Amino acid sequence: MTDQPVSVHKVGRCMLNNWAEERAAAALDTEETRIQIQRQGHKGILTLAQDSTMETVTTHRAVFIPPKDPGVRKRGIRSELLEKHIALMISEKFRAEKNLPQPKTDFSSTTQRDFCADGFVPPTPEPTEDYDYKSDEAITFWSENRHQIQGVTAVNNLQAPFRKSAKFSTPISERLDEPEPLPDD
Repeated sequence: MTDQPVSVHKVGRCMLNNWAEERAAAALDTEETRIQIQRQGHKGILTLAQDSTMETVTTHRAVFIPPKDPGVRKRGIRSELLEKHIALMISEKFRAEKNLPQPKTDFSSTTQRDFCADGFVPPTPEPTEDYDYKSDEAITFWSENRHQIQGVTAVNNLQAPFRKSAKFSTPISERLDEPEPLPDD
């Protein structure tokens, strides 16, 4: 290097081990701002010809030669024709499967399909007894099996066994005046 006055390098701080590189690039930093240097780098370090373009041929491309065709048939004509024929048959089969007509859509529900038979008329059963559904007690599992239920208070009315009963909370002195309940049949 020639004796050049070392200019003060204001672009960035110099790391301890990079002082030689910073001195070499110090003369190049005078005309450009810090932002330009960070974006484009120092000009003139790698090459002095600024207008030159990069090489397009890499060493791999320069050395590697693609294999060439030997110029003779590798397969026979019959084999190629057979392969083309099989490919044509398979493609026609797929096209035929793909272009099937759409089946007619059945919009009937499960009830219509499975439970509604043509010509079926459900019979209405004849009532076995006359009863008033508004006032009569409903017949349930518990009313049929009231004799087997544990923990039920005494029944006042046999026609309505599950109605309110005050016998549990009525004192014995007041209950002695009541007549005995009828036995259940």
